[in-house]
Amino acid sequence: MTFKPLIAAAWLLAGAAMAADLPVTEGEVRRVNSAGQEVTIKHGEIKNLDMPPMTMVFKVKDPAQLSALKAGDKVRFTADQINGAYTVLSIERAP
Repeated sequence: MTFKPLIAAAWLLAGAAMAADLPVTEGEVRRVNSAGQEVTIKHGEIKNLDMPPMTMVFKVKDPAQLSALKAGDKVRFTADQINGAYTVLSIERAP
């Protein structure tokens, strides 16, 4: 019997739970780089990263999220530092 699917499911659930525990930050998309799996966001303070407002490039955990974004979109997102890279874990267009 193999437990690989169970382990993969556990990691996905853990990732979703981590994103839910992170503070939501508001920002504006400046650039989407689908090929590089990156998004540039002008954002407010990111409290869990002790980061002041600025414009910067983030990796994205799920590149599929980029297909719904374009420059100028107002967004709400969560981010964390994963393996040394600032990474967007969840992102949605703001109303």
